[in-house]
Amino acid sequence: MGLYVDIKKSYKGFTLTSSFESGKDSLGILGASGSGKSVTLKCIAGLITPDEGVIKVNGKTVFDSAAKINLPPQQRNVGYLFQNYALFPHMTVWANIALAIRDKSKNKEKTISDLLERYELTGLEKRYPTSLSGGQQQRVALARIFAYEPEILLLDEPFSALDAFLRENMQAQLIRILKDYDGDVVLVTHSRDEVYRICSRLLIMSKGNIVANGETNTLFQNPPNVISARITGCKNLSEIERLSEYRVRALDWGCEIETDEPIDEAHTNIGIRAHYFTKTPAGAAADYSRIPVEVDEVMDSAFDKTVILRVPGVPHRSILSSDKTGEDGRIWWICEKNTDISGLDALYVHKKDLLLLRS
Repeated sequence: MGLYVDIKKSYKGFTLTSSFESGKDSLGILGASGSGKSVTLKCIAGLITPDEGVIKVNGKTVFDSAAKINLPPQQRNVGYLFQNYALFPHMTVWANIALAIRDKSKNKEKTISDLLERYELTGLEKRYPTSLSGGQQQRVALARIFAYEPEILLLDEPFSALDAFLRENMQAQLIRILKDYDGDVVLVTHSRDEVYRICSRLLIMSKGNIVANGETNTLFQNPPNVISARITGCKNLSEIERLSEYRVRALDWGCEIETDEPIDEAHTNIGIRAHYFTKTPAGAAADYSRIPVEVDEVMDSAFDKTVILRVPGVPHRSILSSDKTGEDGRIWWICEKNTDISGLDALYVHKKDLLLLRS
């Protein structure tokens, strides 16, 4: 049965409207800061009360504004992993985990010992949270949650406080843990890498609304709108003028581009991911669109480089607000570190790699 959410919550200058279902899978909620991700999670957990709507956990109604049902957090059987892990600082690792065991018929000693071993905490049971590393604190918090045996696991940006190396390590560990978990998982994050690695399904939120909902891989490969493309990492976006069924003018770049899919009146933008560009067509030239460019800026990373380009003769486009599309008329290209860009005057993109987008 899984999780059912259909709620509305208003604040001054912001309204959350969230409606979705999930069942026995890992659901990611991806969006920029202030999009409503954490508010949605807190409403499910019972930490925030929606203004109206319904929330059900495995068929059990935990919130219904019309029926005046609003179960407290401890009656919702939901496990919530906070960003700061919310461990009790005056209690040992053992005591933090023991506090969550609800089934008094269980052998508490064995249950805690098993959890300590499972989460690689053996030998730390007498330590206090302040003496633990960030990764150890997170594992204690997870052990405490699973001692509670929740029907749904809510993860609120669980890796935001960790450094890059530890973050990847903990992501891999969480993926292994979730394989043995039979309940629903909802992960809130602003990291597209995290959600892609961990979640099979994805919601994309913007300004309190769900703008896309579907399989994670599908939404990354074919985002339906400009907001989804931008949030999933597309750096090259341009408004378009439809010239024919398979041809557009990219208004930000001042050039014409052939498409693989038919263009309808609802398409307002085109997108090209930075790593889809190539210096030379790998096959028939007719399958590629050629975009004339000139180098504007180069930024080196450890193993690749980002080349920022402009189309010759196209004036600088000033972006006045974050609601406007485009990247100041610039094109981003991510290539290998040793790529020779001297004399670069054009890039190519395969028609199948173009994203046709709605507003």
